[in-house]
Amino acid sequence: MSTHEPTLAPDQDPFFVFDFTTVAGPGDGQRFTTYWEVEPLCRGPEPLPDWVVTDRAALDTELGILKTGKEADVFLLERAVEGDPGVVMAAKRYRGEEHRSFHRSNAYVEGRRIRNSRDTRAMARKTAHGRAVAAGQWANAEWESLQRLWTLGVPVPYPVQIDGTELLMELITVDGEAAPRLARTRPDRALLASYFEQLREAMVTMASAGIVHGDLSPYNALAAGDRLVIIDLPQVVDLVANPSGVEFLMRDCHNMCAWFVARGLDVDEHQLFADLLSNAW
Repeated sequence: MSTHEPTLAPDQDPFFVFDFTTVAGPGDGQRFTTYWEVEPLCRGPEPLPDWVVTDRAALDTELGILKTGKEADVFLLERAVEGDPGVVMAAKRYRGEEHRSFHRSNAYVEGRRIRNSRDTRAMARKTAHGRAVAAGQWANAEWESLQRLWTLGVPVPYPVQIDGTELLMELITVDGEAAPRLARTRPDRALLASYFEQLREAMVTMASAGIVHGDLSPYNALAAGDRLVIIDLPQVVDLVANPSGVEFLMRDCHNMCAWFVARGLDVDEHQLFADLLSNAW
């Protein structure tokens, strides 16, 4: 970045001469921030956390890949203005037509509407267009779920923005490193009990809103120090509209309770399931 002082010719009027600052353009692995390029509804809910960078002069810099998956890869992306501290976010990018198919069961999308009949047929035939539509649908589904759950107070990463099939969201960290999956941790008994209570509260909030994660497991929860954070939300289903909603809820209870029991905590998946249903209806 460099500042240019104006130089006046003898016959120039100073009113028409301006100072300006040259901003270095994006280098390799960089782009100008896309925050203001997306529609307002594609930006995260307010109030914005104070760490979100919204300066139009910010650059997005690729830092590498965090996780690969069957449907999407998660990259590390730093957004910063030159000379100022930036923020590292998680950039989740769903694959498009080059990906053969999505492994998510069709049962997840029951109760959802696809307005365009051409898109519906293309998805059923798994054409290139159909795969691209599917990628966009899963990305949008996760975006909507993140926004809704964040607003409800459920511990999920803050959704910064969505642009096509790319979601930018809060990177959950512990001591400056990406937080581990719950499945990879061995918490002591007190922390284990705290994690379960946080899980129960989150699931109660979701059930009260008619929401089921649908694929909840110790691999889809992060242990962020003493805080539990729920992730991987594209398959969230409506407890009532989806014919398998109750079945998905029971499976979520089983998957999570089995892990806690294996770690020595005395919890009952059927009791948790009953508590959630009592809050749902």
